[in-house]
Amino acid sequence: MEAIDRDAVQAELSRRTGTHLYLHLETSTGAYAGLQDKKMPTVAAFVRNVPVCYERGTLTGNGPYRVGLKLPDGWVYAEGLTDWQCDDQDRLLLAGHDDAGALLVGLQLSFMPFHS
Repeated sequence: MEAIDRDAVQAELSRRTGTHLYLHLETSTGAYAGLQDKKMPTVAAFVRNVPVCYERGTLTGNGPYRVGLKLPDGWVYAEGLTDWQCDDQDRLLLAGHDDAGALLVGLQLSFMPFHS
């Protein structure tokens, strides 16, 4: 993965607008991230292979970034994104890592379901 390039990521989000995609979204302060403050409870969320077709995908911020996907009846967003890539399967992979490289948030979009 490389540091987010605002124009490139926005172009990829725009290219996928109105298409049927599969969403993977996760966030964690537990398994992947080593919390410095052990008094903080572990917080995690994980969804995989959720079908989405968004009306608008927007990248905002100056780093770390936020991506919002406007769905017909609501929103999906991920905040704290730092890195990205499009892989050889044309999946858009976005991630937020802490200073030590631990994964804090991931948002991925694919034309095909993700493997379990």
